[in-house]
Amino acid sequence: MKLLALSWLALGSAVQAQSPATPPAVEATPAQEPPPEKPAPPPVVVTAEPGRGIVVKAGERYSLGLRARIQLRETYLRADGRDTSETNVKTLRLIVHGNVLAPELRYTIQLAFGGPDFEAGSSSPIFDAYVDYTRWRDLNLRVGQFFVPLDRARTIREFALQFVDRQLVVRELTLDRDVGVMLSSSDFLGLGERLAYQVFLGGGDGRNRYQGYESGALSVLRLTLRPFGAFDDDQEGDVTRAPRPRLAVGVGAAYNARTSRRNSTYGTPFTAGTTSYSHLAADVVFKYRGFSLLAEALWRKARENELEGVVNNAPVREATRSGYGYLVQGGLLVSQKVELTARWEELFTLRGTDPQLVQLARTQGKQLGGGLNVYLNGHAFKVQGDYFYIFGPEGTPRHTARLQLDASF
Repeated sequence: MKLLALSWLALGSAVQAQSPATPPAVEATPAQEPPPEKPAPPPVVVTAEPGRGIVVKAGERYSLGLRARIQLRETYLRADGRDTSETNVKTLRLIVHGNVLAPELRYTIQLAFGGPDFEAGSSSPIFDAYVDYTRWRDLNLRVGQFFVPLDRARTIREFALQFVDRQLVVRELTLDRDVGVMLSSSDFLGLGERLAYQVFLGGGDGRNRYQGYESGALSVLRLTLRPFGAFDDDQEGDVTRAPRPRLAVGVGAAYNARTSRRNSTYGTPFTAGTTSYSHLAADVVFKYRGFSLLAEALWRKARENELEGVVNNAPVREATRSGYGYLVQGGLLVSQKVELTARWEELFTLRGTDPQLVQLARTQGKQLGGGLNVYLNGHAFKVQGDYFYIFGPEGTPRHTARLQLDASF
């Protein structure tokens, strides 16, 4: 028994001798750093201004603007001994715009809901739908549906017109809207916005086409020279009445290959095939102390005068539309809010073109008119009235008078 006890004590002493007197120190774990705090979201700023709508902005990465516009119009027409009048909401627009991810990445959407805004065979209200990237001075990018940059008179926004409606020459010979890609610069080479260019490549069949058609392409080049620097040449009239002369001279050329539209990018579609149109444009804008002048010439020529084809086992012949024309219009602000305006234009046709276009030019191809504008908030809120004497070498002259409220909110 004593031997067993002595053996147990000896084993205990040996184990104790092998064990350190104090337990080994445990390495301290470095204290974990708290996760970095997320940056506070930028404050949301909401602004509202008459004519510019509501803008919501969150820092530089995101903004959203919303603006509405209406046109209320009364039209009186005397033609062929008959008097007619028409009162309606000529157009109703909703514009959404802003930027996303960066200040240089911008978007614009414009929807139109007036009766005349819809094209035959299309119920889509889409007028503009595009994205801009403007990081580089000499190379801006735009993708989507928008005005084709051929001539100045058509690319001026409708809200910024001196008269109730656009010129007949422009409505007939312009290129209107299309879906495509545009490269541009408003300050090419950094010359104080004295030199600008636009290069456009699109489908050539205009806006809101949802049916298949023979593939083609529209290519456009426009150059603008502003000898005295930048100014608001994209608005008619001289609402700012700046005390320095301002001048812009522009030229444009376009070729629309295999289009199915009678007027190149708009109008009723052909059924007998397609044609190709060549376009030329030249324009001048001048402003000084409330006086404004806009002059423009347009030319359009189809590859052939007639298309021939077979539709439903029946032969079909359709005429294309080739013509040219010019316009000159001016305005003078006689006070801070009141402007007097005048316009003259002529439309001509090329040999062998559509007889309907020939008839239009020979009965309504010359238009002389004047107007009065009251600017309550510049172009954003104005009352307009105009009168036109419409005539040609044939037919009975027409008289038309219009009164319109154009308001942006």
